[in-house]
Amino acid sequence: MKSVAPKIKPTRWKCVVAYDGTTFHGWQSQEGGNTVQDLIERQINTIFGRPIRIEGSGRTDSGVHAHAQVFHFDAPWAHGAEKLRKALQTGLPRSICLKQLRRARPDFHARFDAKGKVYRYHLNLGQADPFEVNYSWSLNRDLDWPAVLAAAKVLRGQHDFWAFSGENDRTYETTVRDLRRLEVKRRGPRVTFTFEADGFLYKMVRSLTGALVNVGLGKLTAAEIAALLKSRRRIATVVTAPPQGLFMVKVIY
Repeated sequence: MKSVAPKIKPTRWKCVVAYDGTTFHGWQSQEGGNTVQDLIERQINTIFGRPIRIEGSGRTDSGVHAHAQVFHFDAPWAHGAEKLRKALQTGLPRSICLKQLRRARPDFHARFDAKGKVYRYHLNLGQADPFEVNYSWSLNRDLDWPAVLAAAKVLRGQHDFWAFSGENDRTYETTVRDLRRLEVKRRGPRVTFTFEADGFLYKMVRSLTGALVNVGLGKLTAAEIAALLKSRRRIATVVTAPPQGLFMVKVIY
């Protein structure tokens, strides 16, 4: 009698991926298929011969980059995590790098288990050179740095950030977030804003960056920033910074 090989039980895989978002329509799958999620799922489906959905830790918009986006999926695989990582990477473009793939506990969830995230926004006070133009906002103006730092101090902590979310029809249980860290560093014309929070609203980081820049340009004040947090009303001077300067840096578990 022929022996039947035992079926391999599905494993939950936790993956960390970096990508250059310049040519993609964001992370989340959508019609047209030119998203990071679509390309990764296409390769997973090729390997396993059936549709497998991946769950990301969150979304990034068109043109936004990531150093360490996290996602998970379930699939049976008997050849080790590193071989699966290499098999996945083989079918991906060079603008997507699967940095890590490992087994996770069966109930791990890339999104719901996240305790926080870190984003970084790159600003150039001049004109970024051709090798940086896709990865920073070229402002071509200097800023009032004491004013910017005063506004950053107001924004730190737990607030209702509705006035700094994107105009959209998404619903949230709450728009209160704890902005645990907001650092501003400058080296020559290059400026980096680092944001760490327990979570972020839609376009919140880009809105905060745009508001801080307008404070530095004299179009907003720290007092007005404080009033916006209380009023939950977005105004025209809270602009959305361009996507190319934004990087997802880390997901905290």
